[in-house]
Amino acid sequence: MDNRPIGFLDSGVGGLTVVKELMRQLPDEEVVYIGDSRRAPYGPRPSSQIRQFTWELVNFLLSKNVKLIVFACNTATAVAWEEVKKELDIPVLGVILPGASAAIKATNNGHIGIIGTAMTVKSDIYRQKVQLLSPDLQVMSLACPKFVPLVESNESASSVAKKVVYETLKPMVNQVDTLILGCTHYPLLRPIIQNVMGQTVKLIDSGAECVRDISVLLNYFEINRERTTLSKRHQFFTTASSQAFDDIAQSWLNIPIKSRTIRL
Repeated sequence: MDNRPIGFLDSGVGGLTVVKELMRQLPDEEVVYIGDSRRAPYGPRPSSQIRQFTWELVNFLLSKNVKLIVFACNTATAVAWEEVKKELDIPVLGVILPGASAAIKATNNGHIGIIGTAMTVKSDIYRQKVQLLSPDLQVMSLACPKFVPLVESNESASSVAKKVVYETLKPMVNQVDTLILGCTHYPLLRPIIQNVMGQTVKLIDSGAECVRDISVLLNYFEINRERTTLSKRHQFFTTASSQAFDDIAQSWLNIPIKSRTIRL
């Protein structure tokens, strides 16, 4: 048993979609979350800068004595996950391989779509992972650079969001039967994305799929938190406005949130 918390990092609030799933699947675990909303989105940034920012988030989580780090950010996973996991002596998980694996299992006609930030799509990592595991599948990728700012500004249910999602996803409509939400911000737009793509298209939440891998790792290394521990103290940190973060976090997680703003 290991009662230390699990660390989550993201470019902003999107990683809360992974935390929500963790709280559902593994309610005994404690969370330390850092969202870099001040410098979001990561997608348009050069890889060297994303790598630098990611290491800053990693080092912050290490200062909180976490037992495991989850890259709840597809862009950071695409750019820095391999490097970071080689350097640390605790497990480090990313969201890309779990999402790719789930999409392969879900597709019926072999046509998989991927939507993500510009950097995630440019890295081509989802297509590589999908076709490494199943070379015969057809993969279509689409960058959606306007989605993260919509979520970070708490506009995910607005009429503007509906218009932006509709216009952005036009090239993907009727082309795939399975769509990977290749950014952890995107599940907050899920109802709109589903409506645009059609109810028969299966949406794959890569963050939610990642939580299944967290569960496996906790069991494998025998580092689950004790169920007899009486209290949990989840900690949430942001590099931007704590009030803006709390508004989104509370509506998404349905628990009281009192985050703290930090400077990295």
